[in-house]
Formats: sequence, structure tokens, C-alpha cells
Amino acid sequence: MELHPFFAGELPTVCRVSPGRYLSNVPRPKALMPGSFNPLHDGHTQLARVAAVRLGHPVDFELSTQNVDKPNLTLGDVEQRVTHFPDATPLWLTRAATFEQKAKLFLNCTFVVGYDTAVRMLDLKYYAGESELRERALRVLIECGCRFLVGGRVDNCGAFQVWEVQDALFEGLTEAEFRLDISSTKLRL
Repeated sequence: MELHPFFAGELPTVCRVSPGRYLSNVPRPKALMPGSFNPLHDGHTQLARVAAVRLGHPVDFELSTQNVDKPNLTLGDVEQRVTHFPDATPLWLTRAATFEQKAKLFLNCTFVVGYDTAVRMLDLKYYAGESELRERALRVLIECGCRFLVGGRVDNCGAFQVWEVQDALFEGLTEAEFRLDISSTKLRL
């Protein structure tokens, strides 16, 4: 299958199972690492490997063509980013800009994210400043059986931040489990 039915809105998600081959009827993954992957780098792949060991099953990748903080991706953008992934790596394409939308597509899934992404998920700016909207979104995630495994990240001041709160929704990796100080933004500069 080509990407055109997905970009035409006919399919909510497709999975690249091999170069140029996209399927819509693939079983949903148990773990998924969302990202813009501009570019894919060792931090992404190493976090996915560590998460797979911790979780006991593979971690697929997800590239959304829509993002709450960035411009929508074009077909050309997606085709270019897909080339950075190893041929046998499952890569899901969605239009899910929020984790609430992702959770509805991938029930009972563990999302593997970096510290900065987990912090943004709780930021009221993404919920029109309304704590009730944030609480409702977090309830949807729990109701969908989803949770988050959070890898540490160096902040803007150079300090390595590890997710300390362990609850029904979030679990953090220790610095000993995962630390790789690399970012897509810095690689693009």
C-alpha cells in the first residue's frame, strides 16, 4: 500500500513494515515511541532498546503528521524521515497530535517518551489553562489502559532530569538505565 490513502484521511494509521510497504491491519504494538524524528538518532534507538528490555517486548515507533507544537508534516517530509529508520523497524504513521488521541488508537500501550515530553504533557498551556481539561485527558489515558515509561533528559541548564514520580500513569527510567545526551534540535543546528 502507498501512503496516499493515509494522507487522504481514509485510514487513521498505517504501519511501515518494510521499505515502501505500509499496512493498516497490523496488530497494534504493546509499546510505542512517538516522536518527530527530525532526525532519528542514537538517543531514540537506545531509549527504545532500554525500554524493550524493561518492558519485556519490542518498542515500535510512531510519527504523527500533526503535532501541537510544530507544523503538519507533508508527504515529502514523511517519506524523507522514514528513510532514517532501519528496514525491519515498525514505524506507525498517525495524525494523532495529542496523547489522548494516540491512546484511542493504541489501547493498552506503553508510550516511551523523554522527560521533556512528559513534562509538556502536564503543562496547562496544552489544556487552555484548565486543570479540569488536563485531568480529563489523563483519565482517558488511564481508561485506555495506557501508561508512560520516561527516559531522562538534560535540561536547558545542563542538569540531567530523571522522572521521579512513579504512579499508575508514569514510570521513570533511572540514569543508570538510560542516559544519552543528544537531541534532534542540536543535530539540526
